[in-house]
Amino acid sequence: MPQSKQVDAYIAQSAEFAKPILIHLRKLVHQVCPDANEVIKWGFSNFEYKGLMCNMAAFKQHCAFGFWKASLIRDPKKLLQSTDKGSMGNFDRITLLKDLPSDKILSGFIKQAMELNEKGAKRKVSITPKGSKTIETPAYFIRALKKNKKAEAIFEKFAYSHRKEYIQWFEEAKTEATRAKRIAQAIEWIAEGKGRNWQYAKK
Repeated sequence: MPQSKQVDAYIAQSAEFAKPILIHLRKLVHQVCPDANEVIKWGFSNFEYKGLMCNMAAFKQHCAFGFWKASLIRDPKKLLQSTDKGSMGNFDRITLLKDLPSDKILSGFIKQAMELNEKGAKRKVSITPKGSKTIETPAYFIRALKKNKKAEAIFEKFAYSHRKEYIQWFEEAKTEATRAKRIAQAIEWIAEGKGRNWQYAKK
Protein backbone atom coordinates (compact mmCIF):
# COMPACT_ATOMS: atom_id res chain seq x y z
CA MET A 1 0.00 0.00 0.00
CA PRO A 2 1.32 3.53 -0.74
CA GLN A 3 2.45 5.52 2.28
CA SER A 4 0.11 8.25 3.47
CA LYS A 5 1.13 11.87 2.95
CA GLN A 6 -0.67 12.63 6.21
CA VAL A 7 1.65 10.25 8.05
CA ASP A 8 4.62 11.77 6.19
CA ALA A 9 3.55 15.14 7.56
CA TYR A 10 2.94 13.73 11.05
CA ILE A 11 6.51 12.39 11.19
CA ALA A 12 7.98 15.56 9.71
CA GLN A 13 6.27 17.67 12.37
CA SER A 14 7.42 15.44 15.23
CA ALA A 15 10.35 16.24 17.53
CA GLU A 16 13.79 15.33 16.18
CA PHE A 17 14.30 12.50 18.69
CA ALA A 18 10.99 10.95 17.58
CA LYS A 19 11.58 10.87 13.83
CA PRO A 20 13.98 7.87 13.67
CA ILE A 21 11.68 5.94 16.02
CA LEU A 22 8.56 6.58 13.95
CA ILE A 23 10.39 5.94 10.67
CA HIS A 24 11.71 2.63 11.99
CA LEU A 25 8.32 1.46 13.29
CA ARG A 26 6.60 2.47 10.05
CA LYS A 27 9.16 0.58 7.97
CA LEU A 28 8.90 -2.53 10.16
CA VAL A 29 5.08 -2.63 9.99
CA HIS A 30 5.17 -2.46 6.19
CA GLN A 31 7.89 -5.09 5.99
CA VAL A 32 5.80 -7.54 7.99
CA CYS A 33 2.44 -6.45 6.58
CA PRO A 34 2.86 -5.06 3.03
CA ASP A 35 -0.91 -4.59 2.75
CA ALA A 36 -1.13 -2.35 5.81
CA ASN A 37 -2.97 0.91 5.20
CA GLU A 38 -1.88 4.10 6.95
CA VAL A 39 -4.44 6.48 8.42
CA ILE A 40 -4.53 9.33 10.91
CA LYS A 41 -7.16 8.72 13.61
CA TRP A 42 -7.57 10.66 16.87
CA GLY A 43 -4.59 12.75 15.77
CA PHE A 44 -2.17 9.78 15.64
CA SER A 45 -0.75 7.42 13.03
CA ASN A 46 -2.61 4.13 12.78
CA PHE A 47 -2.02 1.05 10.66
CA GLU A 48 -5.02 -0.87 9.37
CA TYR A 49 -5.14 -4.41 8.04
CA LYS A 50 -8.64 -5.82 7.91
CA GLY A 51 -9.40 -3.37 10.72
CA LEU A 52 -7.26 -1.34 13.13
CA MET A 53 -4.03 -3.20 13.88
CA CYS A 54 -1.51 -0.94 15.63
CA ASN A 55 -0.59 2.69 16.12
CA MET A 56 2.34 4.96 16.81
CA ALA A 57 2.40 8.43 18.32
CA ALA A 58 4.90 11.14 19.13
CA PHE A 59 4.73 13.50 22.09
CA LYS A 60 7.04 16.26 23.27
CA GLN A 61 9.37 13.96 25.17
CA HIS A 62 8.49 10.40 24.17
CA CYS A 63 6.90 8.15 21.57
CA ALA A 64 4.34 5.38 21.97
CA PHE A 65 3.58 2.23 20.01
CA GLY A 66 0.71 -0.13 20.68
CA PHE A 67 -1.59 -2.81 19.31
CA TRP A 68 -5.36 -2.46 19.10
CA LYS A 69 -5.88 -6.03 20.30
CA ALA A 70 -2.85 -6.28 22.59
CA SER A 71 -4.85 -8.19 25.19
CA LEU A 72 -5.27 -11.06 22.71
CA ILE A 73 -1.64 -11.29 21.61
CA ARG A 74 0.49 -14.12 23.01
CA ASP A 75 3.13 -12.43 25.13
CA PRO A 76 4.86 -14.88 27.51
CA LYS A 77 7.53 -12.34 28.50
CA LYS A 78 4.89 -9.71 29.36
CA LEU A 79 6.51 -7.16 27.04
CA LEU A 80 3.17 -5.66 26.08
CA GLN A 81 2.13 -4.80 29.62
CA SER A 82 3.12 -1.17 30.09
CA THR A 83 4.08 -0.32 33.67
CA ASP A 84 4.05 3.44 33.07
CA LYS A 85 0.46 4.64 33.51
CA GLY A 86 1.40 7.91 31.84
CA SER A 87 2.35 6.23 28.58
CA MET A 88 -0.16 5.62 25.81
CA GLY A 89 1.14 2.45 24.12
CA ASN A 90 2.22 -1.04 25.14
CA PHE A 91 5.92 -0.34 25.68
CA ASP A 92 6.09 2.51 28.18
CA ARG A 93 7.70 5.78 27.05
CA ILE A 94 9.93 5.32 24.02
CA THR A 95 12.70 7.92 23.73
CA LEU A 96 15.32 5.87 21.86
CA LEU A 97 15.18 2.96 19.43
CA LYS A 98 16.81 0.77 22.07
CA ASP A 99 13.73 1.24 24.26
CA LEU A 100 11.83 -1.02 21.83
CA PRO A 101 11.98 -4.82 21.80
CA SER A 102 14.03 -6.36 18.98
CA ASP A 103 12.70 -6.26 15.42
CA LYS A 104 12.22 -10.02 15.63
CA ILE A 105 9.95 -9.73 18.66
CA LEU A 106 8.03 -6.77 17.25
CA SER A 107 7.58 -8.59 13.94
CA GLY A 108 6.10 -11.52 15.83
CA PHE A 109 3.60 -9.23 17.55
CA ILE A 110 2.66 -7.62 14.22
CA LYS A 111 2.09 -11.05 12.64
CA GLN A 112 -0.16 -12.03 15.53
CA ALA A 113 -2.09 -8.77 15.17
CA MET A 114 -2.58 -9.55 11.47
CA GLU A 115 -3.85 -13.03 12.24
CA LEU A 116 -6.29 -11.74 14.83
CA ASN A 117 -7.80 -9.33 12.32
CA GLU A 118 -7.93 -12.01 9.64
CA LYS A 119 -9.90 -14.21 12.02
CA GLY A 120 -12.17 -11.33 13.02
CA ALA A 121 -11.19 -11.67 16.68
CA LYS A 122 -12.90 -9.21 19.00
CA ARG A 123 -10.89 -7.07 21.38
CA LYS A 124 -11.42 -7.89 25.03
CA VAL A 125 -13.46 -5.30 26.87
CA SER A 126 -12.80 -4.56 30.51
CA ILE A 127 -16.00 -4.86 32.52
CA THR A 128 -16.25 -2.73 35.61
CA PRO A 129 -17.44 -4.85 38.56
CA LYS A 130 -20.84 -3.91 39.89
CA GLY A 131 -20.48 -1.47 42.75
CA SER A 132 -16.98 -0.42 41.74
CA LYS A 133 -16.19 3.30 41.86
CA THR A 134 -13.14 3.14 39.63
CA ILE A 135 -12.92 2.63 35.89
CA GLU A 136 -9.83 2.52 33.67
CA THR A 137 -9.79 5.00 30.80
CA PRO A 138 -8.87 3.19 27.54
CA ALA A 139 -5.55 4.22 26.00
CA TYR A 140 -7.23 5.22 22.74
CA PHE A 141 -9.39 7.77 24.58
CA ILE A 142 -6.47 9.07 26.63
CA ARG A 143 -4.73 9.75 23.31
CA ALA A 144 -7.77 11.64 22.03
CA LEU A 145 -8.00 13.71 25.21
CA LYS A 146 -4.33 14.67 24.92
CA LYS A 147 -5.25 16.61 21.77
CA ASN A 148 -7.76 18.78 23.65
CA LYS A 149 -6.36 20.08 26.93
CA LYS A 150 -9.67 21.62 28.01
CA ALA A 151 -11.55 18.35 27.56
CA GLU A 152 -8.72 16.44 29.26
CA ALA A 153 -8.82 18.68 32.33
CA ILE A 154 -12.60 18.50 32.61
CA PHE A 155 -12.72 14.72 32.14
CA GLU A 156 -10.19 14.22 34.94
CA LYS A 157 -12.48 16.11 37.30
CA PHE A 158 -15.66 14.37 36.15
CA ALA A 159 -17.62 12.28 38.61
CA TYR A 160 -17.16 8.52 38.30
CA SER A 161 -20.64 8.15 36.80
CA HIS A 162 -19.88 10.58 33.96
CA ARG A 163 -16.58 8.89 33.10
CA LYS A 164 -18.19 5.46 33.22
CA GLU A 165 -21.03 6.49 30.88
CA TYR A 166 -18.62 7.77 28.26
CA ILE A 167 -16.23 4.82 28.43
CA GLN A 168 -19.03 2.28 28.22
CA TRP A 169 -20.41 4.17 25.22
CA PHE A 170 -17.08 3.75 23.43
CA GLU A 171 -16.64 0.10 24.40
CA GLU A 172 -20.13 -0.80 23.18
CA ALA A 173 -19.38 0.43 19.64
CA LYS A 174 -19.64 -2.39 17.11
CA THR A 175 -17.07 -0.96 14.67
CA GLU A 176 -13.95 1.21 14.80
CA ALA A 177 -15.74 3.82 12.66
CA THR A 178 -18.59 4.08 15.15
CA ARG A 179 -16.16 4.34 18.05
CA ALA A 180 -14.24 7.12 16.27
CA LYS A 181 -17.46 9.11 15.74
CA ARG A 182 -18.44 8.67 19.38
CA ILE A 183 -15.01 9.79 20.58
CA ALA A 184 -15.13 12.92 18.40
CA GLN A 185 -18.59 13.76 19.77
CA ALA A 186 -17.50 13.04 23.32
CA ILE A 187 -14.51 15.38 23.11
CA GLU A 188 -16.82 18.17 21.98
CA TRP A 189 -19.32 17.56 24.79
CA ILE A 190 -16.70 17.11 27.49
CA ALA A 191 -14.99 20.37 26.50
CA GLU A 192 -18.36 22.01 27.18
CA GLY A 193 -18.59 20.30 30.56
CA LYS A 194 -21.39 17.98 29.46
CA GLY A 195 -21.94 14.41 30.60
CA ARG A 196 -22.77 11.61 28.16
CA ASN A 197 -26.52 11.95 28.76
CA TRP A 198 -26.64 15.72 29.21
CA GLN A 199 -29.74 15.96 26.97
CA TYR A 200 -31.77 14.09 29.54
CA ALA A 201 -30.44 15.81 32.65
CA LYS A 202 -33.00 17.60 34.80
CA LYS A 203 -32.89 21.35 34.34
